[in-house]
Amino acid sequence: MNRLAGKTAVITGGASGIGFASAKRFIEEGAFVYISGRRQDMLDSAVAELGHNARGIQTDITKLDELDRLFEAVRKNHDSLDILFANAGVGEFAPLKEITPEHYDYAFNINVKGTLFTVQKALPMLKPGSSIILTGSTTGSMGTPAMSVYSATKAAVRNFARSWALDLRSTGIRVNILSPGPTKTDKLTDLVNQDTLEDFAKNVPLGRLGDPVETAAAAAFLASSDSSFMTGSELFVDGGYAQI
Repeated sequence: MNRLAGKTAVITGGASGIGFASAKRFIEEGAFVYISGRRQDMLDSAVAELGHNARGIQTDITKLDELDRLFEAVRKNHDSLDILFANAGVGEFAPLKEITPEHYDYAFNINVKGTLFTVQKALPMLKPGSSIILTGSTTGSMGTPAMSVYSATKAAVRNFARSWALDLRSTGIRVNILSPGPTKTDKLTDLVNQDTLEDFAKNVPLGRLGDPVETAAAAAFLASSDSSFMTGSELFVDGGYAQI
């Protein structure tokens, strides 16, 4: 398929997991992709694998000057932006009695503040027909033990999509949220042990964890004109995890 031919995309958190899988899928469908992340070594490795239609720009999305630098770098080569995938995010386990101000600040600074200002800084480059994709989570619409802070950040991101769809209603720019369920990424496998992964899989109606390439396929749909009549929507890629 060539649905994204000639389009330019930015994917934050694009060096691994769902972000990397999406960058690969977007390129396969014809896009030029800028990926950002905090670790230069991971960006370099990702770009080496993605090929000549990818560029990596080291960015901490909690710092507004670095977001300015990200989009200035894009502007040097491309006048406008067709796809913004605000994917960067973090999660840590902490039951209620163990939540600290540091835990709260870490999650909200990246997942909420970072997402907000990534989109705001990108707006001058977006044009009618552009697609903004936010990464949500099944946790944003269901209770999850020891994940209340992370879940609250994703509930906030869900409302961003609803509210920004109204803010952007006269611009022709669409904004939707992509919400994965338990997905086998490096971040998840680093965070939990094998027994927990198996428990996650047992609770998914399809009986397994998701693969990042499956979420990437949904991201490509939201990035393309195939989803041209969608804005303010939430697309779950969760094997039924939050649906049944």
